[in-house]
Amino acid sequence: MTFGFGFIVFVVAVALIFDFTNGLHDAANSVATIVSTKVLSPKQAVIWAAFFNFVAFLIFGTAVAKTMGTGLIDISIVDPLVIFCGLLGAITWNLLTWFWGLPSSSSHSLMGGYLGAAVAKAGFKVVIVSGWTKILIFIVLAPLIGLVLGIVLKVVTTWIVYKRPMAVVNVWAKRFQFLSAALYSLGHGGNDAQKTMGLIAGLMYTSGHMKEFHIPLWIVLSAHTAIAMGTLSGGWRIVKTMGQKIVKLKPIDGFCAETASAVSIFTATHLGVPVSTTHVITGAVAGVGAAKNAAAVKWQVTIKIVWAWILTIPMSALCAGLLYELARLFVE
Repeated sequence: MTFGFGFIVFVVAVALIFDFTNGLHDAANSVATIVSTKVLSPKQAVIWAAFFNFVAFLIFGTAVAKTMGTGLIDISIVDPLVIFCGLLGAITWNLLTWFWGLPSSSSHSLMGGYLGAAVAKAGFKVVIVSGWTKILIFIVLAPLIGLVLGIVLKVVTTWIVYKRPMAVVNVWAKRFQFLSAALYSLGHGGNDAQKTMGLIAGLMYTSGHMKEFHIPLWIVLSAHTAIAMGTLSGGWRIVKTMGQKIVKLKPIDGFCAETASAVSIFTATHLGVPVSTTHVITGAVAGVGAAKNAAAVKWQVTIKIVWAWILTIPMSALCAGLLYELARLFVE
């Protein structure tokens, strides 16, 4: 199949729309704790998060984008239709889980969509097993790291503020939460925006508009702009789930959860692993709650979230595979 330049531009636009929905869907992860602890209003919080989503490109490289573009699927079989249907499958699942108020992973919906469309085109032989092994390990490891760090930080901070007046503790915790929310948003922008960058670069390479695979600055800036704009639009359905339905948070709890998440995401981004920022923050929130009182954590809500995680890759892959088969009929 041959594809005109107009179609390539259209697919780039769809990729940036996905990045926007990523920011919309994951805005809750960036701002839920700081809003729920009443450190910032919802409007102030999304502005704060969006700013750090955008400037993340100044700090992080493009290792995650390269993994996404060439480390999961044999790029020699990829064409613009595969990327287009992969994106549509991911957007479909993102919007469904957003509507249901479930903090599923935009990252995994994108990876699942890409997988489903590629397999629909050429079968499972196109899958790069080593790349997916790393992803599957971090599906388990990412929330676990967030959980453990959340527990550790909560225990340490509780020991530090022991017998100090709660009013004083809250004042300092709110100040530190500005920093922790900024760090989390940096991590979110640095990891999540790169996933779309990888697909756009793959699109330009496979369509012959780049001689070798690389991530030019225009792709970096457009992806970060799109995710920041999505964050500005907010995701208030999921804010409620993340901020209050798992466990009731105080400012010091929000600081612990965001800091734990930021450390995990920074590490994964440095290693070039496209991790789920949603998984990490959910694990960290549950960890902070468990350190306070395991019975205070509403585990039934957490289990519901885990089911959304389990279903995300296969369901977005199924959506994208079906869309690819339908689109191929029209193209042919």
